[in-house]
Amino acid sequence: MMDIVERENEDKVGGRLVISKVKGISKSTRIMLAEHGIFSVEELADADVGRLTKIPGLSRQKAQRMVRAAKFMVGDMETGREEAIASAGAAEVAEVSLEGVGLDDSRCFLNRELSLLEFNRRVLDQAKDPRTPLLERLNFLSISCSNMDEFFEIRVAGLLQKSELGAAQTDPDSMMPQEVLSAISERVHELVAEQYRVLNQELLPALEAEGIRFIRRSDWTDAQHKWLRRYFEEELAPILSPIGLDPTHPFPRPLNKALNFIISLAGKDAFGRNIHLAILQAPRALPRIIQLPKSTTGGRPHDFVFLSSIIHAFVDDLFHGMKVKGCYQFRVTRNSDLFLDEEEIDDLLQAVEGELASRNYGDEVRLEVADNCPDAVIEFLLSQFGLGEDRLYRVDGPVNLSRTREIYDLVDRPDLKYPPFTPGWPAQLTGHQDFFEVLRRQDILLHHPYESFIPVIDLIRQAADDPQVVAIKQTLYRTGPDSPIVDALARAARAGKEVTVVVELLARFDERANISLATRLQEAGVQVVYGIVGYKTHAKILLILRREGRTLRYYTHLGTGNYHPRTARLYTDYSLMTSDKALGEDVQRVFVQLTSLGKMGKLHKLLQSPFTLHKTLIRKIEREIEHVREGRPARIVIKINSLVEPKLIRALYRASSAGVPVRLIVRGICCLRPGIPGVSENIEVRSIVGRFLEHSRVYCFENGGEPEVYAASADFMARNMFRRVETCFPIENKKLAERIRNDLELYLKDDCQAWQLRSDGSYERVHDTRHCDAQAELLEALKKMV
Repeated sequence: MMDIVERENEDKVGGRLVISKVKGISKSTRIMLAEHGIFSVEELADADVGRLTKIPGLSRQKAQRMVRAAKFMVGDMETGREEAIASAGAAEVAEVSLEGVGLDDSRCFLNRELSLLEFNRRVLDQAKDPRTPLLERLNFLSISCSNMDEFFEIRVAGLLQKSELGAAQTDPDSMMPQEVLSAISERVHELVAEQYRVLNQELLPALEAEGIRFIRRSDWTDAQHKWLRRYFEEELAPILSPIGLDPTHPFPRPLNKALNFIISLAGKDAFGRNIHLAILQAPRALPRIIQLPKSTTGGRPHDFVFLSSIIHAFVDDLFHGMKVKGCYQFRVTRNSDLFLDEEEIDDLLQAVEGELASRNYGDEVRLEVADNCPDAVIEFLLSQFGLGEDRLYRVDGPVNLSRTREIYDLVDRPDLKYPPFTPGWPAQLTGHQDFFEVLRRQDILLHHPYESFIPVIDLIRQAADDPQVVAIKQTLYRTGPDSPIVDALARAARAGKEVTVVVELLARFDERANISLATRLQEAGVQVVYGIVGYKTHAKILLILRREGRTLRYYTHLGTGNYHPRTARLYTDYSLMTSDKALGEDVQRVFVQLTSLGKMGKLHKLLQSPFTLHKTLIRKIEREIEHVREGRPARIVIKINSLVEPKLIRALYRASSAGVPVRLIVRGICCLRPGIPGVSENIEVRSIVGRFLEHSRVYCFENGGEPEVYAASADFMARNMFRRVETCFPIENKKLAERIRNDLELYLKDDCQAWQLRSDGSYERVHDTRHCDAQAELLEALKKMV
């Protein structure tokens, strides 16, 4: 054993590279490999994976990753290079093989799907953080689960389609779809296990200590059992429709993400036949968590029971004369992306309505089952859905943790939630009833949710009621139910004003709501258009045209977020309200383009996708390179939700290589790999995950000492740059621009909620000295403006 350790400490074995150079392989694993005669990277590259899996504790997937990484290191470029990246930026590749890479090298890019999973890991970490209020921790857990649902519905579903079609991967990381799916399976299984560990071992005990209990069936008192039986008989049984499986009752097609039970039976049914299995779907109208009345809890106000527990307890009542041998939860996730053949569409609204009906019945992509479900039953379910074991997830608890969000609203415990706050109100509007008078004098910048969204609503309301306003034009992407903005627009149209609204029907998962609001606006006399087929209208713009004397004045609102009052209290975004004529004329041209589809003239100040934004950003990054080469101040600070688009990433790499400091605040996906010698050494990437969802998009360029600040609706993704209508607007008022720059510096100093991206694609918390919590400081500063 000592000889093995000594050889481990050498750089070379007989002129070969020792396995210790393959980062990510633990010392104990290296020793076990050495005991099997594998000392060098070359020997590992030639090793048989089947042989390696016989080593205790070494799974096939880990063995494959080690062999791939070794092949890559010894220069087997044809068989090893792309396979090595299958570990999605694993440390063994990132730390060893980044020297001297070119900007087109696939090793410069992280995989977007795996980066998105890393974001979800950071969200889950909020549920684990004891500094986060307890009910907020439960809320973060539910968010991590709903995020995972959407990840499978859209991202995994798309990868499966590519894999089945044999599509070649064109993303710059060079991973093939099946390689990504394998990496996803490994990481998601780990994440799901951690989600349920956090629920069972951390949150449920902590909640119980605070008097918030989930009562297990085995712990029900006689009074609780009696009340729950009556609840089952009166509220559940009349609604439930179990399906016994036989030739005339084939296996049903469960709704997407619905709670289902597979029930094992013995005995004969009412017709004398042997029925072995039945399926029961819990209607979505039923609550998943039931609050017990105080009369059954000894006065405890916060005792709950899961719906699944009630069904388990009384499922026998649904099968009179038969014996229930077992009852097991399961849930299937389906492909939920909409497919529209753009060349065949005559009416987009009708096409979307038709596709929505099929969303609940797309192809199966994931199966979740209770961990006590017998293997034979699981095999039956997998065969029914045509899924392999890699898409099976056994869970220790309810199959849908996102529904635990209901507890947050059911429990009135302010001490276990974030402290309430009243958003600030801009000083310029204090005491003023006439928004137009204020905007004629100065621009107003709002930072939501620290500052109220109500001024934006009030501006639209005032425009609707002002007799001098002749026209209102607005884009709507997400608005929420009972929107006061929609009310004001409808009122304006009824008052005879020219009101035009561009409704984006394809705002994902808001399609049905947007169809409803489009219909409502049309009934009020609003001219509604649905954007441009093939290009989502993602811009957040509002234009008010007001007759003032002999002139027509433009009043404009431009934002980084949606016109949604509720999310404006949860998402960080910027709003600019202005009467700048050039910006107003630019917005007017954009609306004309969206409605008439004709070409528009050159914009004065606004940058727009898919036309000018991408190439202008490239030019501004290149300009910083020129500044640093000439010895002038140069720096780039960008805050966005996602960084994926390869040309922009390469431009940032060029800036870093030239010596430009690049500071990126990227909430979610980041495909840029920091820390590559000679490529990205001057780039730092951080993510802020806290009370509010970081949603604002801001681009700042030092510009040789004359800083430029832009806010935008667009992230650095190909879809935002080339397949969406986006707007990017300058913040020209120096005081307002400086304010945004100061906000960004707070985010860059944050050492409470910040995570740093490492070159292997993983994130680590910024050293926690508790000196700066950016969100808390902004909240404290701006609420003083109330």
